Amino acid sequence: MSQKLRVTVWNEFRHEKESEIVRAAYPQGIHTAIGEGLDGAVEVTYAILDDAEHGLTEEVLNNTDVLIWWGHKAHDEVQDEIVNRVQQRVLHGMGLIVLHSGHFSKVFKKLMGTSCDLKWREADEKERIWVVSPGHPIVEGIGEYIELEAEEMYGEHFDIPQPDELIMVSWFEGGEVFRSGCTFTRGQGKIFYFRPGHETYRTYYNEQVRRVISNAVHWAAPSTREYPKYGNHKPLEEIKAKVKA
Repeated sequence: MSQKLRVTVWNEFRHEKESEIVRAAYPQGIHTAIGEGLDGAVEVTYAILDDAEHGLTEEVLNNTDVLIWWGHKAHDEVQDEIVNRVQQRVLHGMGLIVLHSGHFSKVFKKLMGTSCDLKWREADEKERIWVVSPGHPIVEGIGEYIELEAEEMYGEHFDIPQPDELIMVSWFEGGEVFRSGCTFTRGQGKIFYFRPGHETYRTYYNEQVRRVISNAVHWAAPSTREYPKYGNHKPLEEIKAKVKA
């Protein structure tokens, strides 16, 4: 592994091209805002949906320690071959950070094995993201909560497997709550789902949101442990022949 963590930020990059409101919020793209919010201990590469192989070639993924995923309106356009490629890299140890509407991506659903569906509403609501695991490294430097003046609402029930760890829970002005910071392990890879980040709000410029994502990247960094060997295996000890009666 190189001295700096190698992070690839993936984004559909469709809303920014098609909507003046989104383009005003993220003139250089959501992916750029996310990447610029990471600390200097990482090396950032960007990939978008319309790149060849969605920018996620075998070479790119093999040189990625942590992949950050933002998607929304074009989940179905992601090729299954690329989804399988990402899944295999996660199983072999690549970290994965899934943001906001990436909950409905093919990649996340494949790794979770559930529908990953939820309730939602766009009403410019206040969101208060409460830290419920204050000792976790993902929330290092974060106070008791993060308050966002306007965001899209996501509400329970969130159809995901039981998380390994529940780090944050959101409350919304309309009354709903949501498991907004969850960790999972798949194979040797660590996964963090983080809820906020609707495309029409400048959420990814919020310093606390950026701190959470940056912390999560370091948390999800691959270990140096070798991938396990599977299949037929020779015995470690001599197996003595059994005497048949």
